[in-house]
Amino acid sequence: MTVKHIILVGDGMADDPQPALGGKTPLEAAATPNMDRIAARGRVGRVLTVPSGFPPGSDVANLSLLGYDAAAHYQGRGPIEAASIGAALDPDDTAFRCNIVTLGDGLMADYSAGHITTAESRPMIEELQAALGTDRVRFVPGISYRHLLIIRDFPAGLDCTPPHDISGREWASHLPKGPGRELILDLMEKARPVLAANAANRKRATPATDIWPWGQGRAMRLPTLEQRFGLRGSVISAVDLVRGLGVLAGLKVRLVDGATGYLGTNYAGKVAAAKEALAGEDFVYLHVEAPDETSHEGELSKKIQAIEEFDRHIVGEILGWAESKPGVRILVAPDHATKLATKTHAADPVPYAVCGPGVVRDGGSAYNERAAESVPLEAAVGLFERFIRGTFK
Repeated sequence: MTVKHIILVGDGMADDPQPALGGKTPLEAAATPNMDRIAARGRVGRVLTVPSGFPPGSDVANLSLLGYDAAAHYQGRGPIEAASIGAALDPDDTAFRCNIVTLGDGLMADYSAGHITTAESRPMIEELQAALGTDRVRFVPGISYRHLLIIRDFPAGLDCTPPHDISGREWASHLPKGPGRELILDLMEKARPVLAANAANRKRATPATDIWPWGQGRAMRLPTLEQRFGLRGSVISAVDLVRGLGVLAGLKVRLVDGATGYLGTNYAGKVAAAKEALAGEDFVYLHVEAPDETSHEGELSKKIQAIEEFDRHIVGEILGWAESKPGVRILVAPDHATKLATKTHAADPVPYAVCGPGVVRDGGSAYNERAAESVPLEAAVGLFERFIRGTFK
């Protein structure tokens, strides 16, 4: 029997118990009948997606969930996003993720400039390139607030802070430190008047005030999933980072109109794209960003809403489709925990649930952190291989 494989990722779903929820986590408190169905039909487990010594970012975590050893392959977030949008990197290029942010009153007021749209932000990046681009420096437009800054012959060792890690906090002490700092600070300073001069930006409720480069690295190469496991597949995500990992892993990027990376995204379009992919392919990696974004905002009710939307519109629809298809194996998991209390990522182990051929039931009936806490911890690299081979006994 030919087995189809689907990994459903609710970015940042895992969290700590919340006093406002009577000691439950958002994943426990949310209505998630479909993720619970996966647990009841199969089993739950605990997986470490962020290896020791690595920052708890979506880059490392999703790389691990896709079965790659971060210690052997990880170079930084920037080159992954460059792969997503087809931005070629020469061997001496360093790619930075370049957020458009809002700074105010000494604070990181909004790491996303009010979830700026691509239509709004793209002209700003093009204006930055016109004003500040050189033979050495390139600004490359991406999606929403997520863009690229590529610099040739940039030294290694610069320490940069992800802007979502300091949401609502003072930013000055988190400016880049180390080799190359002067160039980055100069570009940040010169970008302010360029952004301020954008007419559409001046009319926004949360105007973009600054750029914030981080996550830098040089070009990254991965053996493809087809080379490793004979898998042909697709990645479905609104996020350049996840698409870039898919490109590097040899997956087809399936673009979905209206996929925003936030609440109310085009869930139906994502499900339709997954079904289309699996008609002729072996594997789909379907990623939803909204639980992570709402966690960075520190919004408990929105995080619960995001988890419930993911369960209803993604997990439920995929499960319903799979019921009429023999040989479908499904795994659902966060890539990492994103804590409401700190508004940032954490390296905690996260729960997963898996069902389908080769998965022996463990007798559980719920999917959340508490349901998985007594299960032995495993590494994500091993989990992916077990998922593909169907060795859950």
